[in-house]
Amino acid sequence: QVQLVESGGGLVQAGGSLRLSCAASGRTFSTNAMGWFRQAPGKERELVGCINWSGERTDYADSAKGRFTISRDNAKNTMYLQMNTLLPEDTAVYYCAAARVANLVQAIAMYAYWGQGTQVTVSS
Repeated sequence: QVQLVESGGGLVQAGGSLRLSCAASGRTFSTNAMGWFRQAPGKERELVGCINWSGERTDYADSAKGRFTISRDNAKNTMYLQMNTLLPEDTAVYYCAAARVANLVQAIAMYAYWGQGTQVTVSS
């Protein structure tokens, strides 16, 4: 199995930036599509963005487009989420996840491996 650990969350003022990291262990990491999700209190978990196995293709939720960037370094077994121009509505627990397939996938049900999450709080 792929094991994932998020880091980099914290408290930031609106307009600020954070960079989240997802450290993965497992021999199949480079063949997995990956995704970042978030869940605010009382709300469903939602897709932030995803990236294919090679990092050549990405997709983002409308709320993240133009502000967030997903990248991965397969040599380091690490995925990143650079978040700029943060808004209070970005406040949530952020999770990284790995799918069983290599291509882009958006549905939560397609992701088999999950980290424990890291809290991001954006103050207004």
